[in-house]
Amino acid sequence: MARVAARLSTDGERRTHPVDEVLPLPKLALYGFQHVLAFYAGAVIVPIIVGNALKLSPEQLVYLINADLFTCGIASIIQAFGIGRIGARLPLIQGVTFTAVSPMIAIGLGAGGGTGALLVIYGAVITAGIATFAFAWLPAKAFRMVMRLFPPVVTGTVITVLGIVLIPVGLNDAAGGLGSPDFGDPKNFAYAGGTMLFILVLMKIGRPFLSSISILLGLVVGTTVAFLLGDAKFGDVSQSDWVGVTTPFHFGVPKFEWFPIVLMLIVMLITMVETTGDTYAVGDIVGKDVDSETVARALRADGAATALGGVLNSFPYVAFAENVGLVRMTKVKSRFVVVAAGVFMIVLGLLPKAAAIVAAVPHGVLGGAATVMFAMVALAGIQTLGKVDLKEEKNALIVGVSLAFALLPATVPVFFAEHMDPDLSSLLNSGVTLGATAAIVLNLIFNGPAKDDAHGVAGAVEAMAVAAAVAAPEAESEEEAEVAPAPAPGSASESAPESKDSPAVIPAQSDEGETAPAPTA
Repeated sequence: MARVAARLSTDGERRTHPVDEVLPLPKLALYGFQHVLAFYAGAVIVPIIVGNALKLSPEQLVYLINADLFTCGIASIIQAFGIGRIGARLPLIQGVTFTAVSPMIAIGLGAGGGTGALLVIYGAVITAGIATFAFAWLPAKAFRMVMRLFPPVVTGTVITVLGIVLIPVGLNDAAGGLGSPDFGDPKNFAYAGGTMLFILVLMKIGRPFLSSISILLGLVVGTTVAFLLGDAKFGDVSQSDWVGVTTPFHFGVPKFEWFPIVLMLIVMLITMVETTGDTYAVGDIVGKDVDSETVARALRADGAATALGGVLNSFPYVAFAENVGLVRMTKVKSRFVVVAAGVFMIVLGLLPKAAAIVAAVPHGVLGGAATVMFAMVALAGIQTLGKVDLKEEKNALIVGVSLAFALLPATVPVFFAEHMDPDLSSLLNSGVTLGATAAIVLNLIFNGPAKDDAHGVAGAVEAMAVAAAVAAPEAESEEEAEVAPAPAPGSASESAPESKDSPAVIPAQSDEGETAPAPTA
């Protein structure tokens, strides 16, 4: 079965890590559906933007959305449940990456638009997915060398950039949806503010169960109020088909052209940085150590999902930062909640009517909830940066300059639209792309590659092996009993002495139940 991380409880018995805990079916369904609602807007916005840019018909656009949801479900199950050495086995939702939007539109318009353009896009997506999957199978030593490019100062900056870039997406929804006739109407902000206030009140109450479903309840209550006031429309539900099956190569056989393939390979390099950052961030949140093999498994799931997306009429996939924020807010750590969410997404992908009901959530309501979650994504990045010694001027420069680069596309869009080659603009007109690239390059200039792999895995595993010989002291609660990930080399907390009261853990176990060996440096 799945890899199980075990710890010593106060009576010396091993117990399952919360990440590997299978919750009762009602809770799995409830928490899983909340993940679906949390990521739904982000999941469908990419096919909507790309489809509209390529002048697809409404029927073709609906098919793209259903194909995306269906593939998202499969991809999320692969990532969270795991198949062999594929999938991180962490509560990570897979969704279509925003980084690919501009490049795909450029590829599609260059190919003449319409469904013929989709074939060129799918050829590039399939190739890039296979390349990513193959890259993640590099020998352990070679892969750890690559991971040395992503210390906490890089991954923390990338996750912070993701949150900052996503917050305007939530605010645009809060205003009514960019391009909508009532964009900026105070009524939309009233729905957004009311939803946000309701969520914050639930979080303030502090009861674990209410806090864990605060986003879901906020969306349900906000939509109900909007419906009673006549602002939530469910007319599209009756017009949608009951069943819509996604078939491979629905629009035709993919076309493989060299420039779109190169462009998509560059996109996947950026998404690998995103997934790496998300994997470390969620590992911090759930209290589970992440090593280079975990990251490799996550990237293999990315590659497999992206290749599958090209086959099933969808787009490149990445670990979704939005749901990392949800995990942090709700404190629901079980990866099987994401498996349940994957099942819901598959169902939504097969039932256009069900998808139409979820799509009826008003933009204002969705924006209020999304803004809270996206802010939590940025906070997860800041939490990772907490491991970095920002008193060192070079680390502060890396973070500050990277954030500045990330804000350039949104601040000066005319530079990319009118003063840059269209092909180059399709690649660089992304805050995530510029921010991530700046963080990697500046870190190499100022710090060079990390001495160990990205987050000091070898030292962390060695420390766990030593700690396994002693019993865990008493802890007041399960939260306090969990062990925080080991500090990265050169971080602010690296030199802090180890407390004798620190709880002991035993190493994660492999699928066969044997203790996993510590990777060599």
